[in-house]
Amino acid sequence: MTILRPSLLALLLVASLHAFALAQTSAVPAGPRLGQVLSLDECIAIALEAQPAIQATLYDYAAARARVREALAPLLPQLAGSVTATRSSSTVPTTLVTGRTVTVQVSRQPADTFLAQVQLSQLLFDFGKTLAATQVARKLAEVSAEGVELQRQLIALTVKEAYTNILLAQRLIRVQEQALERADLNLTSAKGFFDVGTQPLSTVVRAEVDVANAKVDLINARNALRTARVALNTAMAVDASTQTEIKDNLEYEPTTLDRTALRAEALRQSPEYRQAKLQSSAAAAGVQVATRNFLPNVSGTGSYGGSQLDLNPNWSLGLAFTWNIFDGGNLIAAYDEAKANHGAANARVRVAELTLIQNLEQAEIAVEAAQERIQAARVLIASSQENFRLAQGRFDVGVGTILELTDAQLTLTQSQNTEAQALADYRIALAQLDRAAGRR
Repeated sequence: MTILRPSLLALLLVASLHAFALAQTSAVPAGPRLGQVLSLDECIAIALEAQPAIQATLYDYAAARARVREALAPLLPQLAGSVTATRSSSTVPTTLVTGRTVTVQVSRQPADTFLAQVQLSQLLFDFGKTLAATQVARKLAEVSAEGVELQRQLIALTVKEAYTNILLAQRLIRVQEQALERADLNLTSAKGFFDVGTQPLSTVVRAEVDVANAKVDLINARNALRTARVALNTAMAVDASTQTEIKDNLEYEPTTLDRTALRAEALRQSPEYRQAKLQSSAAAAGVQVATRNFLPNVSGTGSYGGSQLDLNPNWSLGLAFTWNIFDGGNLIAAYDEAKANHGAANARVRVAELTLIQNLEQAEIAVEAAQERIQAARVLIASSQENFRLAQGRFDVGVGTILELTDAQLTLTQSQNTEAQALADYRIALAQLDRAAGRR
Protein backbone atom coordinates (compact mmCIF):
# COMPACT_ATOMS: atom_id res chain seq x y z
CA MET A 1 0.00 0.00 0.00
CA THR A 2 1.42 3.43 -0.95
CA ILE A 3 2.40 5.75 1.89
CA LEU A 4 1.68 9.42 1.14
CA ARG A 5 4.62 11.71 1.97
CA PRO A 6 5.23 15.46 1.41
CA SER A 7 6.98 16.29 -1.82
CA LEU A 8 10.45 17.78 -1.90
CA LEU A 9 9.04 20.95 -3.47
CA ALA A 10 6.64 21.42 -0.54
CA LEU A 11 9.46 20.98 1.96
CA LEU A 12 11.61 23.51 0.12
CA LEU A 13 8.69 25.96 0.06
CA VAL A 14 8.20 25.59 3.81
CA ALA A 15 11.94 26.15 4.38
CA SER A 16 11.90 29.26 2.18
CA LEU A 17 8.91 30.71 4.02
CA HIS A 18 10.61 29.96 7.34
CA ALA A 19 13.73 31.83 6.26
CA PHE A 20 11.62 34.74 5.01
CA ALA A 21 9.79 35.03 8.33
CA LEU A 22 13.04 34.92 10.27
CA ALA A 23 14.41 37.72 8.12
CA GLN A 24 11.26 39.77 8.69
CA THR A 25 11.16 39.26 12.45
CA SER A 26 14.89 39.80 12.98
CA ALA A 27 15.12 43.08 11.04
CA VAL A 28 16.46 46.01 13.04
CA PRO A 29 14.14 49.03 12.85
CA ALA A 30 15.68 52.13 11.31
CA GLY A 31 14.09 55.34 12.59
CA PRO A 32 14.38 58.84 11.12
CA ARG A 33 17.80 60.51 11.30
CA LEU A 34 18.30 63.81 13.08
CA GLY A 35 17.31 66.68 10.80
CA GLN A 36 15.92 64.38 8.12
CA VAL A 37 12.87 65.62 6.23
CA LEU A 38 10.77 62.55 5.51
CA SER A 39 8.59 61.87 2.52
CA LEU A 40 5.36 59.90 2.83
CA ASP A 41 6.96 56.77 1.35
CA GLU A 42 9.84 57.01 3.82
CA CYS A 43 7.44 57.32 6.75
CA ILE A 44 5.52 54.25 5.57
CA ALA A 45 8.75 52.28 5.14
CA ILE A 46 9.87 53.14 8.68
CA ALA A 47 6.49 52.14 10.10
CA LEU A 48 6.36 48.83 8.21
CA GLU A 49 9.83 47.97 9.47
CA ALA A 50 9.53 49.07 13.09
CA GLN A 51 5.85 48.76 14.04
CA PRO A 52 5.52 46.04 16.74
CA ALA A 53 1.95 45.25 15.65
CA ILE A 54 3.39 43.94 12.37
CA GLN A 55 6.07 42.01 14.21
CA ALA A 56 3.35 40.34 16.30
CA THR A 57 1.47 39.20 13.19
CA LEU A 58 4.72 37.85 11.71
CA TYR A 59 5.23 35.73 14.81
CA ASP A 60 1.60 34.57 14.55
CA TYR A 61 2.33 33.53 10.98
CA ALA A 62 5.46 31.66 12.07
CA ALA A 63 3.39 29.81 14.68
CA ALA A 64 0.74 28.95 12.07
CA ARG A 65 3.44 27.51 9.78
CA ALA A 66 4.75 25.43 12.66
CA ARG A 67 1.24 24.03 13.13
CA VAL A 68 1.34 22.83 9.51
CA ARG A 69 4.40 20.75 10.34
CA GLU A 70 2.71 19.52 13.51
CA ALA A 71 -0.31 18.35 11.51
CA LEU A 72 1.92 16.59 8.97
CA ALA A 73 4.15 14.87 11.56
CA PRO A 74 1.94 11.75 12.10
CA LEU A 75 2.59 10.70 8.48
CA LEU A 76 6.32 10.44 9.14
CA PRO A 77 8.11 7.64 11.04
CA GLN A 78 8.00 7.87 14.83
CA LEU A 79 11.16 6.71 16.65
CA ALA A 80 11.44 6.38 20.43
CA GLY A 81 13.96 4.86 22.79
CA SER A 82 13.56 3.59 26.32
CA VAL A 83 15.89 2.32 29.02
CA THR A 84 14.60 0.67 32.20
CA ALA A 85 16.69 -0.47 35.17
CA THR A 86 15.06 -2.22 38.14
CA ARG A 87 16.45 -3.69 41.33
CA SER A 88 14.12 -5.83 43.44
CA SER A 89 14.37 -8.08 46.46
CA SER A 90 12.01 -10.84 47.59
CA THR A 91 11.80 -12.64 50.92
CA VAL A 92 11.10 -16.41 50.89
CA PRO A 93 10.38 -18.13 54.25
CA THR A 94 11.20 -21.90 54.55
CA THR A 95 9.95 -24.17 57.37
CA LEU A 96 11.96 -27.27 58.39
CA VAL A 97 10.56 -29.85 60.85
CA THR A 98 13.15 -32.09 62.52
CA GLY A 99 11.68 -34.34 65.20
CA ARG A 100 10.10 -32.02 67.66
CA THR A 101 12.05 -29.01 66.38
CA VAL A 102 10.51 -26.58 63.93
CA THR A 103 13.00 -24.32 62.14
CA VAL A 104 12.00 -21.34 60.04
CA GLN A 105 14.60 -20.07 57.59
CA VAL A 106 14.26 -16.76 55.74
CA SER A 107 16.17 -16.25 52.48
CA ARG A 108 16.45 -12.93 50.64
CA GLN A 109 16.75 -13.15 46.87
CA PRO A 110 17.90 -9.92 45.20
CA ALA A 111 17.28 -9.49 41.44
CA ASP A 112 18.37 -6.87 38.88
CA THR A 113 16.51 -6.19 35.64
CA PHE A 114 17.80 -4.01 32.79
CA LEU A 115 15.96 -3.35 29.50
CA ALA A 116 17.06 -1.11 26.59
CA GLN A 117 14.83 -0.84 23.56
CA VAL A 118 14.30 1.23 20.38
CA GLN A 119 10.75 1.40 19.01
CA LEU A 120 9.75 2.42 15.49
CA SER A 121 6.19 3.05 14.32
CA GLN A 122 4.83 4.17 10.97
CA LEU A 123 1.29 5.15 10.06
CA LEU A 124 0.54 3.14 6.95
CA PHE A 125 -2.95 4.32 6.03
CA ASP A 126 -5.52 6.54 7.74
CA PHE A 127 -7.91 7.24 4.84
CA GLY A 128 -6.47 10.76 4.39
CA LYS A 129 -7.18 12.04 7.91
CA THR A 130 -3.69 13.44 8.45
CA LEU A 131 -3.52 14.98 4.99
CA ALA A 132 -6.89 16.65 5.51
CA ALA A 133 -5.77 17.99 8.91
CA THR A 134 -2.58 19.27 7.27
CA GLN A 135 -4.66 21.00 4.61
CA VAL A 136 -6.67 22.74 7.35
CA ALA A 137 -3.48 23.90 9.04
CA ARG A 138 -2.04 25.09 5.73
CA LYS A 139 -5.15 27.14 4.93
CA LEU A 140 -5.08 28.68 8.40
CA ALA A 141 -1.42 29.54 7.87
CA GLU A 142 -2.39 31.34 4.67
CA VAL A 143 -5.09 33.17 6.65
CA SER A 144 -2.37 34.24 9.07
CA ALA A 145 -0.23 35.43 6.16
CA GLU A 146 -3.12 37.57 4.97
CA GLY A 147 -3.31 38.93 8.51
CA VAL A 148 0.26 40.17 8.14
CA GLU A 149 -0.63 42.00 4.93
CA LEU A 150 -3.81 43.38 6.52
CA GLN A 151 -1.81 44.80 9.43
CA ARG A 152 0.66 46.38 7.01
CA GLN A 153 -2.14 48.04 5.06
CA LEU A 154 -3.74 49.36 8.26
CA ILE A 155 -0.42 50.77 9.45
CA ALA A 156 0.18 52.38 6.05
CA LEU A 157 -3.28 53.98 6.21
CA THR A 158 -2.61 55.26 9.73
CA VAL A 159 0.67 56.81 8.59
CA LYS A 160 -0.99 58.46 5.58
CA GLU A 161 -3.74 59.95 7.75
CA ALA A 162 -1.32 61.22 10.40
CA TYR A 163 1.01 62.58 7.71
CA THR A 164 -1.87 64.46 6.08
CA ASN A 165 -3.11 65.79 9.43
CA ILE A 166 0.34 67.27 10.09
CA LEU A 167 0.27 69.04 6.73
CA LEU A 168 -3.29 70.24 7.39
CA ALA A 169 -2.27 71.64 10.78
CA GLN A 170 0.73 73.40 9.23
CA ARG A 171 -1.50 74.88 6.54
CA LEU A 172 -4.03 76.05 9.14
CA ILE A 173 -1.23 77.60 11.20
CA ARG A 174 -0.19 79.69 8.20
CA VAL A 175 -3.81 80.70 7.60
CA GLN A 176 -4.27 81.72 11.25
CA GLU A 177 -0.97 83.59 11.28
CA GLN A 178 -2.14 85.59 8.28
CA ALA A 179 -5.50 86.18 9.95
CA LEU A 180 -3.74 87.36 13.13
CA GLU A 181 -1.54 89.66 11.07
CA ARG A 182 -4.58 91.18 9.36
CA ALA A 183 -6.37 91.54 12.70
CA ASP A 184 -3.35 93.33 14.19
CA LEU A 185 -3.27 95.76 11.25
CA ASN A 186 -7.00 96.40 11.64
CA LEU A 187 -6.52 97.04 15.36
CA THR A 188 -3.76 99.52 14.60
CA SER A 189 -5.97 101.28 12.06
CA ALA A 190 -8.94 101.31 14.46
CA LYS A 191 -6.83 102.88 17.22
CA GLY A 192 -5.59 105.52 14.78
CA PHE A 193 -9.12 106.37 13.69
CA PHE A 194 -10.26 106.52 17.32
CA ASP A 195 -7.39 108.84 18.24
CA VAL A 196 -8.38 111.30 15.52
CA GLY A 197 -12.06 110.95 16.38
CA THR A 198 -13.29 109.39 13.14
CA GLN A 199 -14.28 106.04 14.70
CA PRO A 200 -15.94 105.26 18.05
CA LEU A 201 -14.37 103.19 20.85
CA SER A 202 -16.51 100.20 19.87
CA THR A 203 -14.45 99.93 16.68
CA VAL A 204 -11.28 99.46 18.73
CA VAL A 205 -12.99 96.97 21.04
CA ARG A 206 -14.26 94.91 18.11
CA ALA A 207 -10.80 94.91 16.55
CA GLU A 208 -9.31 93.71 19.86
CA VAL A 209 -11.85 90.88 19.96
CA ASP A 210 -10.81 89.86 16.45
CA VAL A 211 -7.15 89.79 17.52
CA ALA A 212 -7.98 87.63 20.55
CA ASN A 213 -10.03 85.20 18.45
CA ALA A 214 -7.23 84.93 15.90
CA LYS A 215 -4.75 84.12 18.69
CA VAL A 216 -7.02 81.39 20.06
CA ASP A 217 -7.42 79.85 16.59
CA LEU A 218 -3.64 79.94 16.14
CA ILE A 219 -3.10 78.18 19.46
CA ASN A 220 -5.60 75.49 18.48
CA ALA A 221 -3.86 74.96 15.14
CA ARG A 222 -0.47 74.60 16.83
CA ASN A 223 -1.88 72.09 19.30
CA ALA A 224 -3.39 70.15 16.40
CA LEU A 225 0.06 70.01 14.81
CA ARG A 226 1.60 68.58 17.98
CA THR A 227 -1.17 65.99 18.27
CA ALA A 228 -0.80 64.92 14.63
CA ARG A 229 2.99 64.62 15.00
CA VAL A 230 2.54 62.37 18.03
CA ALA A 231 0.18 60.17 16.01
CA LEU A 232 2.69 59.89 13.16
CA ASN A 233 5.57 59.10 15.52
CA THR A 234 3.49 56.42 17.22
CA ALA A 235 2.59 54.86 13.88
CA MET A 236 6.30 54.79 12.96
CA ALA A 237 7.16 53.32 16.41
CA VAL A 238 9.52 56.19 17.29
CA ASP A 239 9.55 58.33 20.41
CA ALA A 240 6.38 60.42 20.57
CA SER A 241 8.30 63.59 21.37
CA THR A 242 10.49 63.36 18.24
CA GLN A 243 10.26 66.54 16.16
CA THR A 244 9.59 64.71 12.92
CA GLU A 245 9.76 66.90 9.83
CA ILE A 246 7.96 65.90 6.64
CA LYS A 247 7.69 67.04 3.05
CA ASP A 248 4.59 68.93 1.96
CA ASN A 249 2.50 67.02 -0.58
CA LEU A 250 -0.81 68.71 0.18
CA GLU A 251 -1.43 69.61 -3.42
CA TYR A 252 -4.35 68.83 -5.66
CA GLU A 253 -3.78 66.28 -8.41
CA PRO A 254 -7.02 65.34 -10.23
CA THR A 255 -7.92 61.66 -10.20
CA THR A 256 -10.18 59.75 -12.57
CA LEU A 257 -11.77 56.66 -11.04
CA ASP A 258 -12.50 53.45 -12.95
CA ARG A 259 -15.05 51.79 -10.68
CA THR A 260 -15.12 48.47 -12.53
CA ALA A 261 -11.34 48.08 -12.44
CA LEU A 262 -11.19 49.14 -8.79
CA ARG A 263 -13.81 46.58 -7.78
CA ALA A 264 -11.97 43.79 -9.60
CA GLU A 265 -8.70 44.85 -8.00
CA ALA A 266 -10.27 44.97 -4.55
CA LEU A 267 -11.76 41.48 -4.87
CA ARG A 268 -8.37 40.22 -5.98
CA GLN A 269 -6.17 41.97 -3.42
CA SER A 270 -8.22 42.68 -0.30
CA PRO A 271 -6.69 40.69 2.59
CA GLU A 272 -10.01 40.57 4.47
CA TYR A 273 -11.78 39.03 1.48
CA ARG A 274 -8.96 36.59 0.84
CA GLN A 275 -8.96 35.66 4.53
CA ALA A 276 -12.68 34.90 4.38
CA LYS A 277 -12.22 32.67 1.33
CA LEU A 278 -9.29 30.85 2.92
CA GLN A 279 -11.27 30.31 6.11
CA SER A 280 -14.07 28.85 4.02
CA SER A 281 -11.58 26.46 2.39
CA ALA A 282 -10.21 25.54 5.82
CA ALA A 283 -13.73 24.85 7.05
CA ALA A 284 -14.36 22.60 4.03
CA ALA A 285 -11.18 20.69 4.84
CA GLY A 286 -12.39 20.47 8.43
CA VAL A 287 -15.53 18.69 7.21
CA GLN A 288 -13.28 16.17 5.42
CA VAL A 289 -11.34 15.58 8.63
CA ALA A 290 -14.54 15.05 10.61
CA THR A 291 -15.82 12.63 7.95
CA ARG A 292 -12.64 10.58 7.81
CA ASN A 293 -12.41 10.32 11.57
CA PHE A 294 -15.15 7.68 11.30
CA LEU A 295 -12.67 5.42 9.45
CA PRO A 296 -9.92 3.20 10.96
CA ASN A 297 -6.13 3.60 11.11
CA VAL A 298 -3.53 1.04 10.03
CA SER A 299 -0.08 1.34 11.61
CA GLY A 300 3.09 -0.73 11.61
CA THR A 301 5.23 -1.12 14.73
CA GLY A 302 8.61 -2.63 15.47
CA SER A 303 11.09 -2.72 18.32
CA TYR A 304 14.64 -3.92 18.94
CA GLY A 305 16.55 -4.08 22.19
CA GLY A 306 18.15 -6.23 24.85
CA SER A 307 17.47 -7.32 28.41
CA GLN A 308 19.59 -8.05 31.46
CA LEU A 309 23.16 -6.88 31.89
CA ASP A 310 24.45 -8.83 28.89
CA LEU A 311 21.72 -7.25 26.70
CA ASN A 312 20.35 -10.42 25.21
CA PRO A 313 18.87 -9.13 21.94
CA ASN A 314 15.16 -9.33 21.22
CA TRP A 315 12.94 -7.82 18.55
CA SER A 316 9.32 -7.65 17.51
CA LEU A 317 7.22 -6.61 14.53
CA GLY A 318 3.51 -5.90 14.50
CA LEU A 319 0.60 -4.51 12.56
CA ALA A 320 -2.07 -2.49 14.38
CA PHE A 321 -5.59 -1.94 13.11
CA THR A 322 -7.54 0.53 15.25
CA TRP A 323 -11.12 1.63 14.78
CA ASN A 324 -13.15 3.76 17.15
CA ILE A 325 -16.52 2.02 16.90
CA PHE A 326 -18.44 4.02 19.50
CA ASP A 327 -17.34 7.04 21.51
CA GLY A 328 -20.61 8.30 22.95
CA GLY A 329 -21.46 10.36 19.86
CA ASN A 330 -18.34 12.55 19.99
CA LEU A 331 -17.40 11.97 16.33
CA ILE A 332 -20.96 12.67 15.16
CA ALA A 333 -21.05 15.92 17.15
CA ALA A 334 -17.65 16.92 15.73
CA TYR A 335 -18.94 16.26 12.20
CA ASP A 336 -22.05 18.39 12.80
CA GLU A 337 -19.86 21.16 14.21
CA ALA A 338 -17.57 21.06 11.16
CA LYS A 339 -20.54 21.33 8.77
CA ALA A 340 -21.95 24.28 10.73
CA ASN A 341 -18.54 26.00 10.70
CA HIS A 342 -18.35 25.50 6.93
CA GLY A 343 -21.76 27.08 6.41
CA ALA A 344 -20.84 30.04 8.61
CA ALA A 345 -17.53 30.51 6.76
CA ASN A 346 -19.33 30.55 3.40
CA ALA A 347 -21.71 33.20 4.69
CA ARG A 348 -18.79 35.29 5.95
CA VAL A 349 -17.29 35.28 2.46
CA ARG A 350 -20.40 37.05 1.24
CA VAL A 351 -20.30 39.42 4.21
CA ALA A 352 -16.68 40.26 3.43
CA GLU A 353 -17.55 40.92 -0.22
CA LEU A 354 -20.43 43.24 0.67
CA THR A 355 -18.30 45.11 3.22
CA LEU A 356 -15.47 45.46 0.73
CA ILE A 357 -17.75 46.89 -1.97
CA GLN A 358 -19.36 49.26 0.54
CA ASN A 359 -15.99 50.59 1.71
CA LEU A 360 -14.83 50.96 -1.87
CA GLU A 361 -17.94 52.87 -2.92
CA GLN A 362 -17.73 55.15 0.12
CA ALA A 363 -14.06 55.89 -0.60
CA GLU A 364 -14.85 56.66 -4.25
CA ILE A 365 -17.66 59.01 -3.22
CA ALA A 366 -15.34 60.72 -0.71
CA VAL A 367 -12.66 61.24 -3.37
CA GLU A 368 -15.12 62.76 -5.85
CA ALA A 369 -16.74 64.95 -3.17
CA ALA A 370 -13.35 66.23 -2.00
CA GLN A 371 -12.37 67.13 -5.58
CA GLU A 372 -15.57 69.14 -5.98
CA ARG A 373 -15.02 70.87 -2.63
CA ILE A 374 -11.50 71.86 -3.62
CA GLN A 375 -12.73 73.50 -6.81
CA ALA A 376 -15.54 75.28 -4.96
CA ALA A 377 -13.18 76.43 -2.19
CA ARG A 378 -10.79 77.97 -4.68
CA VAL A 379 -13.59 79.96 -6.25
CA LEU A 380 -14.68 81.01 -2.77
CA ILE A 381 -11.14 82.12 -1.87
CA ALA A 382 -10.92 84.31 -4.94
CA SER A 383 -14.25 85.96 -4.11
CA SER A 384 -13.35 86.33 -0.43
CA GLN A 385 -10.02 87.94 -1.22
CA GLU A 386 -11.71 90.49 -3.47
CA ASN A 387 -14.42 91.14 -0.88
CA PHE A 388 -11.80 91.63 1.84
CA ARG A 389 -9.79 93.97 -0.41
CA LEU A 390 -12.83 96.12 -1.01
CA ALA A 391 -13.84 96.12 2.67
CA GLN A 392 -10.28 97.00 3.69
CA GLY A 393 -10.21 99.88 1.25
CA ARG A 394 -13.56 101.23 2.45
CA PHE A 395 -12.45 101.00 6.08
CA ASP A 396 -9.11 102.66 5.40
CA VAL A 397 -10.80 105.71 3.86
CA GLY A 398 -13.33 105.86 6.66
CA VAL A 399 -16.34 104.81 4.61
CA GLY A 400 -16.70 101.19 5.75
CA THR A 401 -17.38 99.91 9.26
CA ILE A 402 -15.36 97.56 11.41
CA LEU A 403 -18.18 95.01 11.26
CA GLU A 404 -18.02 94.98 7.47
CA LEU A 405 -14.24 94.51 7.59
CA THR A 406 -14.44 91.84 10.27
CA ASP A 407 -17.01 89.83 8.33
CA ALA A 408 -14.89 90.02 5.18
CA GLN A 409 -11.81 88.93 7.09
CA LEU A 410 -13.65 86.05 8.74
CA THR A 411 -15.03 84.91 5.38
CA LEU A 412 -11.54 84.93 3.86
CA THR A 413 -10.07 82.96 6.74
CA GLN A 414 -12.87 80.43 6.62
CA SER A 415 -12.52 79.97 2.86
CA GLN A 416 -8.77 79.34 3.27
CA ASN A 417 -9.50 76.86 6.04
CA THR A 418 -12.10 75.19 3.84
CA GLU A 419 -9.60 74.75 1.02
CA ALA A 420 -6.98 73.31 3.38
CA GLN A 421 -9.51 70.91 4.88
CA ALA A 422 -10.72 69.85 1.43
CA LEU A 423 -7.15 69.14 0.33
CA ALA A 424 -6.55 67.06 3.45
CA ASP A 425 -9.83 65.22 3.03
CA TYR A 426 -8.90 64.50 -0.58
CA ARG A 427 -5.56 62.99 0.44
CA ILE A 428 -7.15 60.92 3.19
CA ALA A 429 -9.92 59.77 0.84
CA LEU A 430 -7.28 58.61 -1.65
CA ALA A 431 -5.53 56.73 1.16
CA GLN A 432 -8.80 55.08 2.16
CA LEU A 433 -9.46 54.23 -1.49
CA ASP A 434 -6.06 52.51 -1.66
CA ARG A 435 -6.88 50.63 1.53
CA ALA A 436 -10.29 49.52 0.19
CA ALA A 437 -8.63 48.33 -3.03
CA GLY A 438 -6.08 46.28 -1.10
CA ARG A 439 -3.11 48.59 -1.66
CA ARG A 440 -0.63 49.95 0.86
